[in-house]
Amino acid sequence: MSVSSSRNGFIILAMALGLLMSSLDNTITSAAITHIIQEIGGFESMSWVFTAYVLAATSTMLIFGKMSDLFGRKRFYLIGITVFLIGSALCGVAQNIEQLITFRAIQGIGGGALFPITFTILFTLSSDPKYTARISGVFAGIFGLSSVAGPQIGTLLSELLGWRWCFYVNIPIGLLSLVTLLVSLKESRSQAKPKIDYLGTISLIISSIAIMLALEWGGKVYAWSSWQIIGLFVVSIVVGVSFIFIERQAQEPILPLILFKNRMVVATCIACLSQGAIMFGAITYLPIFAVAVLGHANANSVLTPMMLSLMAGAVVFAMLQTKFSFRALMTFSMLACLGISIFLTNLTPAISTVHLTLLMILLGFAGIGPLMSVAQNAIAYSVDKKYIGISSSIVGFSRNMGGVLGASVMAAVVNQNYKTIITAGEPLQGISSDKIESLLNPEIVMQATTQIDPAIHLFLRDSLGASINHGYFVGIAFAVIGFLSVLNAGPGQAKNPKKDEDS
Repeated sequence: MSVSSSRNGFIILAMALGLLMSSLDNTITSAAITHIIQEIGGFESMSWVFTAYVLAATSTMLIFGKMSDLFGRKRFYLIGITVFLIGSALCGVAQNIEQLITFRAIQGIGGGALFPITFTILFTLSSDPKYTARISGVFAGIFGLSSVAGPQIGTLLSELLGWRWCFYVNIPIGLLSLVTLLVSLKESRSQAKPKIDYLGTISLIISSIAIMLALEWGGKVYAWSSWQIIGLFVVSIVVGVSFIFIERQAQEPILPLILFKNRMVVATCIACLSQGAIMFGAITYLPIFAVAVLGHANANSVLTPMMLSLMAGAVVFAMLQTKFSFRALMTFSMLACLGISIFLTNLTPAISTVHLTLLMILLGFAGIGPLMSVAQNAIAYSVDKKYIGISSSIVGFSRNMGGVLGASVMAAVVNQNYKTIITAGEPLQGISSDKIESLLNPEIVMQATTQIDPAIHLFLRDSLGASINHGYFVGIAFAVIGFLSVLNAGPGQAKNPKKDEDS
């Protein structure tokens, strides 16, 4: 990839716009969901507005990363952003929830290309490790920014212009990114015509979607022991094993298994999976704890400090990559996640706002934030230049899979503990089993403080808090797994990477 240094600024601008657009999308949509349901209905399918996007993006991420290695970063970035914009425009004209879900999946396919290829292009702009570390840290911080700004932007757009503008707003941003990259990035063309691994691609998509659906539906839509969930796990395992055999025989495998002979790649993947599990568990249950248990008006008191500090952690630890080994930085991150998860298992309704805020700042800055930038560079500097695209995809794929897995396992632990405590609760004796069953919904604690007996409400609040505390033992388990994995990583450090001349 031949890039004039004078054009780097425009390329970085294009990448930043594209990444900001895609990372803002889910948080903006979450703020608009009530307006969407009021206009087109579909409350019972609401979760699929988000699930469809995540499934599509995660299952295609590795594919786009590999295709960019084979056929060019620029080409597949432009394809990805075009698909994303088409999906955004279609979401804006959706007439019912089924259409919106379908169009969100189209958005997700495009989003699956933007994340890995963005970082791949960034790694080819300069051979200076300080430059790439600094830029990757800033880009990782964009995710934190989107988490903070997205809900406010989504609420503002929904109330002033209507929820459809939460999707239309992507179009000018995306077009600016597309046109800027189109004219500023020059790519040399390879004369080789690599063979596409169609069987590997299909089996990867099937296996990924099956495991994510099983984790998403298990204990919610279907019982864990139901034939639907067991069937999805079986499909995922059988097709996953077949995928491995296919990749071993493929001339140009969609996921080169040789990458996993590299200790840094394996350790970073496991660390990112653990980070995703801890992060999504926190994002899911800390807002519930803040509102239902602590009585806060909204979840901003916990999410905003965590996301702002996540941005700072991503930037600061990116700068430290040239001074400390990747293993040292990732070990610190996993130890921080472990310590904070232990603190989260001991939260009580008596915790002060200051104490909770400091805990969230630590989680974002020292626990989750560092890997947002370090992981990308750790793998990029550890693999051959021809694998940079797929290696960047592995980071995002591992984090997303960890998020789905962590949120699912934590939900199972919290729900089971809450049910056990409630059904055995002394204050609820004499109340019918049907009534007790209805009290198992945490929304009762969050919304019905004046509609139930104060003693029962206090019991439910404390029970929910204790159940969420138990759930964070899942975070401890993932932190230990991540810590042990990075101890086995090589001590790699940011150095002059192998610059990609032929894309």
